[in-house]
Amino acid sequence: MDFLSTIYSASTWIVPILIAITFHEAAHAYAAWKLGDDTAHRLGRVTFNPLKHVDPFGTILIPALLFLTKAPFLFGWAKPVPVAFGRLGHPRRDMAIVAMAGPLTNLGLAFVSAVLLRFVWLLPEAIAPWTLQTLYQSILLNLVLAIFNMLPVPPLDGGRVVMSILPKVLAKPFAKLERFGFLILLGIIFLLPMLGGQIGTDLNLFRWAVGIPLRWLTPIFLAVAGVPQ
Repeated sequence: MDFLSTIYSASTWIVPILIAITFHEAAHAYAAWKLGDDTAHRLGRVTFNPLKHVDPFGTILIPALLFLTKAPFLFGWAKPVPVAFGRLGHPRRDMAIVAMAGPLTNLGLAFVSAVLLRFVWLLPEAIAPWTLQTLYQSILLNLVLAIFNMLPVPPLDGGRVVMSILPKVLAKPFAKLERFGFLILLGIIFLLPMLGGQIGTDLNLFRWAVGIPLRWLTPIFLAVAGVPQ
């Protein structure tokens, strides 16, 4: 029964995860294509086919391990969409537009999931509970992705936005942080909370940076879904 319960629970996450990352990356690729850079388009990334965007390690293995070990949150990533920013019509402005396309798409998916929640009662009783849980988790997942990706750390989308608005004299050194971006994120998400636990101080910056906006946004989307607060 535990195995079946695990499979059932995992299935309610797999669907929203695949949709969220596929639409997020496809939005980046589409925006770049329409703004003058067809690099991602030529590589077949302007598509809703999840196989084009899934990273076996970051999209499947890491989230699966976190889920199976009952970690307090899921973490992962998709294949980054290649963008030649110099080929965009207005590189600095368009860099920000391409970057924001992904998180805005996640907000759109959260809104659609909230609206669909209002109609779950129309479904057959056999699939209504699964659909209800999947849509609810889709709201939370897409909100977390939108907020997380807008953190001002390269190579996250928020880092790209910051890079596009900084004066060139500051943008160049800021861009150099990108090579250390993954390490910085690992430090923020895992190492700082561990260090804080050792010294008795709350250093969970991830919870502050993502959790606080999430607590503010979630009631708005649940209101759209018609969920009593």
